[in-house]
Amino acid sequence: MEFIDLKRQYREYQAEIDARMRQMVESARFIMGPEITELEGLLAGYVGVKHCLTVASGTDSLEIILRALGIGPGDEVITVPFTWISTAEVILLVGARPVFVDIRAADFNIDADRIEAAITPRTKAIMPVSLFGQMPDYKRINAIAERHGIPVIEDGAQSFGATRNGRRSCGLTTVASTSFFPAKPLGCYGDGGAIFTSDDALAEKMRAIRTHGGHRHHHPILGMNGRFDTLQAAVLLAKWPHFAWEVEQRGAIGARYTELLRGTVGVPEVMPGNTHVYAQYTIRVPDRDRLGTTLKAAGIPTAVYYPKCLHEQPVFAPLGHRPGDFPEAEQASREVISLPMHPFLAEDEQDFIIQALKTALE
Repeated sequence: MEFIDLKRQYREYQAEIDARMRQMVESARFIMGPEITELEGLLAGYVGVKHCLTVASGTDSLEIILRALGIGPGDEVITVPFTWISTAEVILLVGARPVFVDIRAADFNIDADRIEAAITPRTKAIMPVSLFGQMPDYKRINAIAERHGIPVIEDGAQSFGATRNGRRSCGLTTVASTSFFPAKPLGCYGDGGAIFTSDDALAEKMRAIRTHGGHRHHHPILGMNGRFDTLQAAVLLAKWPHFAWEVEQRGAIGARYTELLRGTVGVPEVMPGNTHVYAQYTIRVPDRDRLGTTLKAAGIPTAVYYPKCLHEQPVFAPLGHRPGDFPEAEQASREVISLPMHPFLAEDEQDFIIQALKTALE
């Protein structure tokens, strides 16, 4: 059994993927080929924004956004301590300081009630994470940001395809980012990511940063090599016609897990107005390490996202946080474990997982 069955996905779409890759290789337009423009147009239309910029990774997408917003030394960016390191790593990389706000236990997303207290004159952005596949309350977060005149950046690395009150992830904030890492809801065959915005000036600046700070031989700002490979765009274009079906399957499989596991373990709650794409199906149990070992012995792979909060990582020690500063995030990091989740997970496989889990907890 696979935790995320990319091999099965490839077999299902093999003819389309191979054809797209062959077409790209035969054209020999390996960097910024026509597939890039085609994909960016499709994704912008899907999200409902004016601009999509594909980039080399989800991490690069966040760094490009921060640079384009002019965030640097002396500035602060509000985010969460329970996420993958990229979210806060890029804040340090541009010279700014991450300011952590605790999460809500119900959905693992930022606690909007705590955001305003974390804002200071040095706050230059709020960067919530749409963790595990659903979004926080961006209407409320945007209202807070508007009162203080600061932008909101959605880290939507795990939520592409999800909606909130009918609007898609990456289309609700000033600017947003997603990832195309192979395990994501829409994954390529390497690293990749994208940025979304309807701000023309911001989009132009981000495009320049993506390609060494300019165009051709004119470089007015400091940039980076953040381009998305044409080959990876070809893979996503082949997968794209199936994405809506995959999102639907993810929602159904996640809902079935929840229905059959509620009362046995802590299950992920879908917040009102949300749909969930279950980039991970994450449960909570007091002794998750023992459960993981037992399931592994039964041939069922699991994963832990994330065993440590960011404020507990050595690289963030200079921020001066102590145990207990973010109790919800810390408790989640001790209890979470994710079960196999992908659009091709059959009901009999899911039943096997559920029964093994319940047996392990008896």
